[in-house]
Amino acid sequence: MQPMRPKKYLMWLGLAALIVVLDWWTKHLASQHLELYRPVELTSWLNMTLAHNTGAAFSFLASAGGWQRWFFSIVAVVISVVLLIWLWRLPNRSRLLPTALSLVLGGAIGNLIDRVRFGYVVDFIDVHYAGYHWPAFNVADSAIVIGVILILIEGFLPRRHQTPT
Repeated sequence: MQPMRPKKYLMWLGLAALIVVLDWWTKHLASQHLELYRPVELTSWLNMTLAHNTGAAFSFLASAGGWQRWFFSIVAVVISVVLLIWLWRLPNRSRLLPTALSLVLGGAIGNLIDRVRFGYVVDFIDVHYAGYHWPAFNVADSAIVIGVILILIEGFLPRRHQTPT
């Protein structure tokens, strides 16, 4: 199996970069136009609510005293390096897995930028129903979740056997 060609690799890195840019742009807009923790209703089930998350998913370790900022930053860097290597080593014909890895990579970098710059991640998408709110999230979080779902789907797809040439 031959590793990915540089041109293809750059294409997948471009997708990750697009996620980073979209994430940064939407967080910038949210920070400029929303007041912290004041919801703006868009629909009966969707608000835009600016929130600062010092923890990880679901505000895990948010009140841990500050060390979590650097811990989660280091974890994001390690994950990003692993994803870059994994992406490089994929065969040229791969499509679903590199898409998934690029989404996760872009999301990880997007949230890493916030964590290093501010000490927290900017969240602003607030989905709710019947008084129950899903924890606020952002474009980077969405890309990570979609990427992980695609990785799981790819894992369940039957492997194609290549005939020797």
